Amino acid sequence: MMADHDEHEDRRNGAEASEAEAIPAAIDAETLATALRERDEMKDRLLRTLAEMENLRRRTEREVVDARTYAVTNFARDILNAADNIRRALESVPAEARETAEGAFKGLIEGIELTERDLAKTLERHGVKVVEPKGQRFDPNRHQAMFEVPDTQVPNGTVVQVIQSGYILGDRTLRPALVGVSKGGPKPEAAKDKPADAA
Repeated sequence: MMADHDEHEDRRNGAEASEAEAIPAAIDAETLATALRERDEMKDRLLRTLAEMENLRRRTEREVVDARTYAVTNFARDILNAADNIRRALESVPAEARETAEGAFKGLIEGIELTERDLAKTLERHGVKVVEPKGQRFDPNRHQAMFEVPDTQVPNGTVVQVIQSGYILGDRTLRPALVGVSKGGPKPEAAKDKPADAA
């Protein structure tokens, strides 16, 4: 009985050994190399697809933020003409007449001033801010030079006169300020142009 058991055990071990030998024999080196190459290609494709999806997600988030921030661009540009006209109306009234104004005329001036303040607050609430460049260095991204003013007291390229206010929306120029720029003064100091952390 014990001999039968040993013989049965030997047959089973022999069958397992021949199966184990058959598996490696069926997969030759070329097939294995092809399978490994395909696996690596699929892994590479998966990683690239994941990276592309992450880039697409980030780009979409940026575009949504930009769309929210800059959606009012065309409307804001149109409204700036109204703001300019209100400012011109106020500037057309001489200072002396403003101080001595009474009755309906005084009410008209105050109403125009109130309208100008409300319009400025509304624009600012929507991200539109006025550019106040007087005394600043000329920046072609924010200002448009209309003429040069000979002035030896201020550094070359300094905004000395503002003809029309400029506006920015977010970090973009909505409308450049129309300015007069100094000429004939000393060169601007390089240290002033450098950011504080660059020194």
